[in-house]
Amino acid sequence: MITITTTEALRSFCAHAASYPFVTVDTEFLRERTYYAQLCLVQMAVPGDDDEDAVLIDTLAPELDLAPMYELFADTSVVKVFHAARQDLEIFYVDSGALPTPLFDTQVAAMVCGFGEQVGYETLVRKICNEGIDKSSRFTDWSRRPLSEKQKVYALADVTHLREVYTALKAQLDESGRAHWLEEELAVLANPETYVTTPSEAWRRVKTRTNSPRFLAIVRALAELREELAQSRDVPRNRIFKDDVILELAATRPRQLDDLSKSRLLQREARRGDLANAIVAAVDKAMDLPKSDLPEVPAQRQRRQGQEGLADLLRVLLKAKAEEAGVAQKLIATVSDLDDIAAGEDSPVMHGWRREVFGADAMRLKSGQIALSANGDKVITISI
Repeated sequence: MITITTTEALRSFCAHAASYPFVTVDTEFLRERTYYAQLCLVQMAVPGDDDEDAVLIDTLAPELDLAPMYELFADTSVVKVFHAARQDLEIFYVDSGALPTPLFDTQVAAMVCGFGEQVGYETLVRKICNEGIDKSSRFTDWSRRPLSEKQKVYALADVTHLREVYTALKAQLDESGRAHWLEEELAVLANPETYVTTPSEAWRRVKTRTNSPRFLAIVRALAELREELAQSRDVPRNRIFKDDVILELAATRPRQLDDLSKSRLLQREARRGDLANAIVAAVDKAMDLPKSDLPEVPAQRQRRQGQEGLADLLRVLLKAKAEEAGVAQKLIATVSDLDDIAAGEDSPVMHGWRREVFGADAMRLKSGQIALSANGDKVITISI
């Protein structure tokens, strides 16, 4: 079991890995106490069974520069294989400003291959490799050194079994002709904008039942303030204040420091000093905005007569097409997508592989070109 702690050793392994068609990658990190994830360990493996074919990279080692790893990530002749890559990619993008390319995510590939929605790594290893994984080390403190043997074995298992999982899924995609489905699904993961959190857009994550433009303006201002402070201090955003505080302040609209004392949810230390002044200033700014600068409230869709029935028919068609393709329904279309189609609006379902599987027939059903019928225990389409 090799643990890399120097740049020279990392460069040697990456040169070795560059001669292979793919390398599997995983990370261990901490994020409970920081805004940005603290990278503690990177695991990598290339095809093979020798000891040098799988390594642990101790990212906390003082004499280690990750530059050789990022050079390998930029090598387009080597596929970088992850499982549920979103958080790993965010860490690498924040650290280096670049993303591994080309990319393969076995969780996404498994959905395309009919393993269900967001299938876990342990499930894939059990189904494809016929092996189990000891997950008892999942929540250990990966920043503590030295790592135990149990931690090392657990960490390596996340990339060694991944080699067989990748090979099996890739073969299934090639055989089924669905490789282009995966490429479409990976487009979001491969887009750097996915990993950029813009403070001015942070308010969209805050769930609210109120659509008042002025209320939403205050939510936007406070969420932006929170995001900026969390990023600059590198602390979790909830350490500044939580969503329910934002909603309370948007409702009470404090414009004086004394008004903050009336809050039931705002922590005591946030009612004074620089943070208190910043909260009041944010509320003031939102309250003084002209109507033209207030957030736009999405217009509620008004269903015309018959649209609800059409949406129900589309749900039946979706279920039939999902079963026929062996793909989870939610991967093809959401309830909102079906409502969009029924209302005559554009939808992701009408583009790419989703159109092939479902979208084209959905439009034919809507226009009366096909109908749904029962054939035993299956729903089929018939031409009209």
